[in-house]
Amino acid sequence: MIGYLSGSAIIRDDPYLIIDVNGVGYKTHAASDVLSSISIGSNLKLFIYTHVREDVLELYGFSKYSDLKLFELIITVPGVGPRTAIAIFSNGTGDEITKAIIDADVTFFSGIPRLGTKNAQKIIIELKNKVGGRELDLAGVSNGERNELVSALKAFGFTTKEINEAIRNTDRATSVEEQIKAALKYLGK
Repeated sequence: MIGYLSGSAIIRDDPYLIIDVNGVGYKTHAASDVLSSISIGSNLKLFIYTHVREDVLELYGFSKYSDLKLFELIITVPGVGPRTAIAIFSNGTGDEITKAIIDADVTFFSGIPRLGTKNAQKIIIELKNKVGGRELDLAGVSNGERNELVSALKAFGFTTKEINEAIRNTDRATSVEEQIKAALKYLGK
């Protein structure tokens, strides 16, 4: 298994990165923050998770070893594979993901493609004891309300990351209209 790569970035094509290591190019999945911090030709070092199935061999790269360990924890959750886990890392840093698990913040996870509310709750329930989290409040925002809130904020041109941050920082006990107003106020519109 490959655990670490050190070389130069020769191609960056979201969500992939090709790293030249002594004349061999390794195609590696990487989160958006890793991709955006790398310039072509620059030297880099990535900790690697090697995913092997009968028909696929994929590499997932992380700039910090702690992010690799968190990624490996996340993919232990039933229903969450490496591609979904790397999408979670594109939604936030390792520290933000850990905080979302500790705070039982379902909204952080539920806006990620291929990861609905049930899997978001599953991630929190499965990992909260491993990262030191509190009990999950399943009462939060209902799916219908959340979808309405997300689509309204997307209509204003906000990214999923911005929307999740706004939802986390607004009062969920109010009506959807009030939540939209509060989220827009939070986001500065």
